[in-house]
Formats: sequence, C-alpha cells, structure tokens
Amino acid sequence: MDNKTLINIDILTAVPEIFPSFLSSSIPRIAAEKSIAKINIHNLHDYADNTFGHIDDSPFGGAAGMLIKCQPFFDCIEKLQQETLYDEIIYFSADGEKITQALVNELSLKKNLMFLCGHYKGIDQRIRDTFVTREISMGDFILSGGELPALVLADSIVRLLPGVISDIDSALKDSFMDGLLEAPQYTRPADYRGMTVPEILLGGHHKNIEKWQLEQSVEKTKRLRPDLYELYMEE
Repeated sequence: MDNKTLINIDILTAVPEIFPSFLSSSIPRIAAEKSIAKINIHNLHDYADNTFGHIDDSPFGGAAGMLIKCQPFFDCIEKLQQETLYDEIIYFSADGEKITQALVNELSLKKNLMFLCGHYKGIDQRIRDTFVTREISMGDFILSGGELPALVLADSIVRLLPGVISDIDSALKDSFMDGLLEAPQYTRPADYRGMTVPEILLGGHHKNIEKWQLEQSVEKTKRLRPDLYELYMEE
C-alpha cells in the first residue's frame, strides 16, 4: 500500500464475479481512482488443490449443504499475510455482531482489513478459529454468502475516508452518526404539486435551521427507532 492510500481491503470469495460492477461505480470507483482506498478481490478457486477447482465438500456428521474447505482459505490467507499485517480479519456470519455506524467508524480508521466471504453452507470452523479476529452480521436473516455484506461494509467504510466525498459534512450528518436518524431533506423546487418545503429551511438562519433539524431528528428517532431514542436520551 502506497503512502497516499488510506485503507487496503482484501476480499476472499468463491464468487468474484459479483464484485466488479459495484466496485467500478459510484463511491468505490472514486476512492480507487484517487488511490484513497484499494479493494482487492481474491478468487478462492485459484487456490484449489485439484484440477477441477473444487473448494467445497460435505460436512462431517451428515448435515445438509456444502462447506468451503480449510485448504483454499489457509493458502490464500497465509500468502497475503506474508505481504501485509492486517488490523482485522473479518468473517461475515449470522453469529457476528451487527453492522452499526459506530463499527463502521471504527473500521474506517484501520489501515489493512481482510474480509472472508463464506458461501454455500459456510466455511470450516477451523478457518474461523485460526484467523478470524471479528465476526460481523448484517442482521437476523440468511444470505447466500458473505459477498453482499462485504460490499456493504466496504462501501460504508470507504465513503468516510477524507477526499472520497467532496462534502465530508454530508457524511458526518448522515443517520446514526450522532445516534439519531437524519432529519428530512428537501431540494428545489420549494413548491412541487402543492407540497412545500418547511419555511424555516428557506430563511437562511443557520442556527434556527440546525435547531429545527435536531428537533426533527429526535422526533423521527423516537417514532421510528425507540431503541435508539432511549440510548440517545441516556447519554
């Protein structure tokens, strides 16, 4: 990683074809073009120890589904570790801690991250026991693999890096950054089909606008996310 790059993310996956379209557009593309972030995709099939490229097998004990074997993960991870010291090696699992803005903020300060994407039924437990420093979940539901959570987490991290978003204040005022949901936002025209923008936003009095936005955030959070509202009121 060169001196300009703020973060390096290595993603290990059995289905690398999922990633190019997303990473070549919007915020990840801007971060890559500015050399602020490097997101590298590693195909586990390239590390298969057989001519067919198979990396999975049935689990012991007769459970249904297929697991990704130790060997491709071990070989890929150990190769990358020879070149890079990782701050976190993250595995996406239903067992993990939920993705939150606080977690994203924390990870955005790291230099080197590795994301392990399970697929099929998951991965051999020995991979988790040997390498994984953190397990993360998108929520209490099941996906086909860890690729979508990897993209979600990478995007949420990269957008916080200085220089990626031209107006960093925009990111800092997003929902969850201060424990509250974001206040309603409006743009031109001020009157659309009889639906008007709140008058206070048109007056240019910044202190009054900020007070109104805070009031709206608190009310919205109380109504939609009472769990967050209770935490906010305790602080």
